[in-house]
Amino acid sequence: MTALAGWIAWGASGHAKVLRECLSDRGVPLAAVFDNEPSVAAPFPDVPLFIGREGFASWRQAHPSTYGFVVAIGGARGQVRCELHTWLESEGLVSMSAIHRTAFVASDAKLAAGCHVLATAAVCVGVELGRQTIINTGATVDHECSLGDGVHIGPGAHVGGCVAIEDHAFVGIGASILPRVRIGRGATIGAGAVVTMDVPAGTTVVGVPARPMRNP
Repeated sequence: MTALAGWIAWGASGHAKVLRECLSDRGVPLAAVFDNEPSVAAPFPDVPLFIGREGFASWRQAHPSTYGFVVAIGGARGQVRCELHTWLESEGLVSMSAIHRTAFVASDAKLAAGCHVLATAAVCVGVELGRQTIINTGATVDHECSLGDGVHIGPGAHVGGCVAIEDHAFVGIGASILPRVRIGRGATIGAGAVVTMDVPAGTTVVGVPARPMRNP
């Protein structure tokens, strides 16, 4: 594999700060941060911030070497993460996964490109994670779970064994999903919810036990 000249983060939020700390032992410098929001503040005083794809094109012209990238966008924006992943690879950058030194990842777990497994999180035996999936601080994914692309398991959330979570679903802070449940594509599990049954695609559930959120 070609040595990286550095790496970039797309997203200037707090998640970029988390990922920089997570990747601090790689020995590869953070070269630039990018964001689509013109009013966003630079997250680091020592790293330049560029806005949008025009900013990226300008930076890339001056930096044609091989760089890695992370998509530093959290929340329920898994589809956005996946789209940026595809585009940045097409621009010749190399996807980087971020596994915190305090996280546990089972030896037979399968992690696709661009996954983030953050501090004290656990990815247990037989788990499969799709690309650009985030297992946030202190979250756990138990045995033989299958998570699709762009899934986000929020801080302190717990996923029981043999759960299937489809693409772009979001599990909020402190939520729990009981074993053998299926979470549909793009579904949202509210913070602190306890999910005891399958959740259809695109549905938001809240409460204990979790129930679909009613429109006001």
